[in-house]
Amino acid sequence: MGRLDGRVVIITGAARGQGEQEARLFAAEGARVVLADVLDDQGEALAEEIGGRYVRLDVGREDDWRSAVATAKEAYGHVDGLVNNAGVLRFNSLVDTPLDEFMQVVRVNQVGCFLGVRTVAPEMSDGGTIVNTASCTGLTGMAAVGAYAASKHAVVGLTRVAALELAGRGIRVNAVCPGAVDTAMSNPARLDPDADPEETARGLDRLYRKLVPLGRAGRPEEVARLALFLTSEDSSYITGQPFVIDGGWLAGLSII
Repeated sequence: MGRLDGRVVIITGAARGQGEQEARLFAAEGARVVLADVLDDQGEALAEEIGGRYVRLDVGREDDWRSAVATAKEAYGHVDGLVNNAGVLRFNSLVDTPLDEFMQVVRVNQVGCFLGVRTVAPEMSDGGTIVNTASCTGLTGMAAVGAYAASKHAVVGLTRVAALELAGRGIRVNAVCPGAVDTAMSNPARLDPDADPEETARGLDRLYRKLVPLGRAGRPEEVARLALFLTSEDSSYITGQPFVIDGGWLAGLSII
């Protein structure tokens, strides 16, 4: 028996990185997964591999969200879960950030999450689950990622409000707050087809060795396991909470 047997879950940003690992793990645990992304070739190939359904979804477009829900219900009859995983990251100081860049980050990270909750929740089975991807920068500040941190703070707030408003239907809403995770978003070297994946991981680990108490960056499969916990009955009495998964980064300062 899988921990998600019979459940239908929509995962955004599912073609690579954290979303890919979530899709793989959820399918292995018995879920019927609707993989949503704008990377069509990768998304379709992964859906075929794991026995899911792919749908093109720009998370900032209302029509795309309605189509994704319609696809899920047409294929499987119902929707039980949503993982709002899609996100973008841009590095810039606040005073040098163009408005267009700021709004691009907000559109994907914040508006995408809002539209996901607003569109999917009314169509979701009672007792469903929503997992929003925030960030440890949604709980503290970090220089050079102002737009990203602002959008992820908003995701934490949206999570808490949605948890309150949907609790009457037994729908639980929580957030995962990763630190540095070895995906293409934080480690662009992974986009180089000629790069050695193990060496790119070691390179990111070297960068975070002194910043993170556990001495390395996180792995996307580790975040996927947290998303699984929050989607399964193992977390049946948990809602409205941000869950930090950062190797101890936010634990405090070490002077030894």
